[in-house]
Amino acid sequence: MSGILIVEDEDIERDFLKLIVEKEVRNSYDIWTCVTGNQAIELAREHRPSIIFMDILIPEKDGLTALKIIKKFLPDVKVVILSAFSDFSYAQKAIELNVNKYLLKPANPSEIITVLKELIESSESVEEEIQDSDNLQYQSFIRGAIQFIEHRYTEPLTLEMASAHVFMTPQYFSRVFKKEVGISYTDYVNNLRIKYACHLLKDTDYPSYRISSECGFNDPSYFNRVFYKQMNITPIKYRKKIKTS
Repeated sequence: MSGILIVEDEDIERDFLKLIVEKEVRNSYDIWTCVTGNQAIELAREHRPSIIFMDILIPEKDGLTALKIIKKFLPDVKVVILSAFSDFSYAQKAIELNVNKYLLKPANPSEIITVLKELIESSESVEEEIQDSDNLQYQSFIRGAIQFIEHRYTEPLTLEMASAHVFMTPQYFSRVFKKEVGISYTDYVNNLRIKYACHLLKDTDYPSYRISSECGFNDPSYFNRVFYKQMNITPIKYRKKIKTS
């Protein structure tokens, strides 16, 4: 869920702004509030909001100083500056920080709602583009991993080897693989191995322990368990069934 951070040191102004935002976004966005510039930086770093309403004259660090720091780790965050002053120097600094809107206080509710709708639409479009880009990237990585697996599944292939091939950590690769393919890495590899085992049981007279090895299993008993789990029959009975059919 995306979030909105409201930074305002005046209680009435902060509560008023929060109420307007809550009514507009309902439960689709988390909302955080704070009073000082340092608190704004900490909350932004912790929650990574997509939209910030920032007052300029706040304690500890002023709003523009806090925003300059926040922009270093959240460069794409959408920002609305709130100021009681139409000072050109403030507006100029806001422009330099790529602020989206500069509202003079007290801003009326309709103005805040209009700005909020614009920023939400813009923010969601960016997030969708990033998500689409990430999905395409994941699909490319997984295609590369699958090609690697299909050429190596008869060998002692580990999750670490497959993940290293596509430059991912094993834990991250495991999550992405299951998300994109629909089954776990282990199940995918075992499916390939059992399919090949069925071929060997049908077309060769290899004993079960050799078929286990030929298919990439290093433990015949594990091979038997996986085979039975997938085929609901033992390798020996499967061979007999195939030979007599």
